[in-house]
Amino acid sequence: MQYTSQELFVGAIEGVPNCTSDTRELHIWPKFMLMVLLQGAQHFVVDERHFEIDAGTEEASSPVVFMLNVAKDSRLRFFNDSRTPLRKVMISAPLPWLQRLFDTQGEAQKSVLQSFFSQHLAHFSFEPGQHIVQSAQKIMHPPPALEGELSSLYLRAQGLDLMWQSLLTMLADRKEHLPAPTLMSLRYCDRARDFVIGNLDRELTIGLIAREVGCSASTLQRHFKTHFGMTVFDFIRQKRLEAARTALADDGIPISHAAHLAGYNNISSFTTAFRRAYGVTPKQVRV
Repeated sequence: MQYTSQELFVGAIEGVPNCTSDTRELHIWPKFMLMVLLQGAQHFVVDERHFEIDAGTEEASSPVVFMLNVAKDSRLRFFNDSRTPLRKVMISAPLPWLQRLFDTQGEAQKSVLQSFFSQHLAHFSFEPGQHIVQSAQKIMHPPPALEGELSSLYLRAQGLDLMWQSLLTMLADRKEHLPAPTLMSLRYCDRARDFVIGNLDRELTIGLIAREVGCSASTLQRHFKTHFGMTVFDFIRQKRLEAARTALADDGIPISHAAHLAGYNNISSFTTAFRRAYGVTPKQVRV
């Protein structure tokens, strides 16, 4: 895929041990790079600084998210050391494009972000939770029914979500720069999100989720929308619809079963919600 220095890039690699066979020194422009490595290893050098990221093998994988700020025109070279097939998502965003992100943050968060993006080759890595892993998998295997501009919009949406969640993780890690209530509520909401994703087949209530993450129901309801832009129940509905879509596209389950999986007793209501979310009907997605 070709792109310019002014565009957001979202892409994926799967099944080959290296992202390129070209081991010559390459020129790269200033940008923010985010890699979600689900399997395999990467070794590269930027301006004589080595970076090595290893997510393990298929039998013993340990996913990792790696973020790198390239603040000036630089030289990049890959070393093809690994023979393990990669499962990798890559996102690149031009630095001027990220200025809009700073403008939406509070002063404490803005200070952390500006510090990171002002340093050439500043980097941060962490072990991702279920939500980030699932978002990466959606980029690697988008719904086959989406084509053309719809497919591009889908990939951009997933890429933006990945970038947002990863930067939130960095903000929480650098907790000395954040007010304690902000950090604590973010941790509660992260736990709640991962609990929901892992328990979509259960009857989920605010009380149950709050008990699992160790906070009150009112605290969870108040802060979840602040951090993630939707209510807890909207998030549950979204994830159940995604599970239904995946089952339709990958397994070809009956639409009535998909409706039940998404939490709907009425196929008509399920179809309406599905079309509103994805722009197509369940029948169009079903293999």
